[in-house]
Amino acid sequence: MIQQAHDAYNAGDFNTAFELYTKLAEEGNASAQTSLAFMYQQEQGCQKDEAKSLELYTKAAEAFEPYALYNLAILYENGIGGVAHDQFKAHELHMQAAMREVPPAMYEVALMLERGLGCNQNFSEAAFWYEEGAKRGHLESFNNLGVLYKEGHGVPLDEARCFICFKKAAEGGLAQGLYNLGLLYDKGIGCEMNNDTALDYCRKAAYKGHPKAKEIIQSLQADGKIVF
Repeated sequence: MIQQAHDAYNAGDFNTAFELYTKLAEEGNASAQTSLAFMYQQEQGCQKDEAKSLELYTKAAEAFEPYALYNLAILYENGIGGVAHDQFKAHELHMQAAMREVPPAMYEVALMLERGLGCNQNFSEAAFWYEEGAKRGHLESFNNLGVLYKEGHGVPLDEARCFICFKKAAEGGLAQGLYNLGLLYDKGIGCEMNNDTALDYCRKAAYKGHPKAKEIIQSLQADGKIVF
């Protein structure tokens, strides 16, 4: 029945999905509890109910359901959904989710380790978790791992690896990845300098809404140096 519920949700039939998830959640199905919590959170097939969402996420997290751990961590990380802001709790929950192979949790753990949020700052551990996220195709993980290789934080400074990471992020359409790859081409870091290619990536990043890239493109247009 859980697959039937997932299929209904993915087809946009939220009413059916809500009914099925509710039945399964009442039976103690942690996956259904997680999905139902998300529906309460997003007001899909039901009225928004943060208290019910928190209750369901907490129950599912107690059963170590990976995405319940991750979603609950997001609540604590931002102090929303009826919980107080608690970076230490957020880091703990993200770590549990990351250890259960949730790619965005791997990214969040790495980000917190890089910045020392809710934990001791540790660049090498951050690099490890960014790499784990990147192995699973997480674009932001590729991008941030590239930054660590560019700066030599937690890993040896490696311009070639930096280029590969930014290229992967850019190929996935990540605005920050497109912008960072453009910067590499502009400076000839990890690649042969090519200002035209750099400008092209900057355009793509601007089109995706990257604020710094938009400023650069607007400035160049104002100076009459490029025409879109």
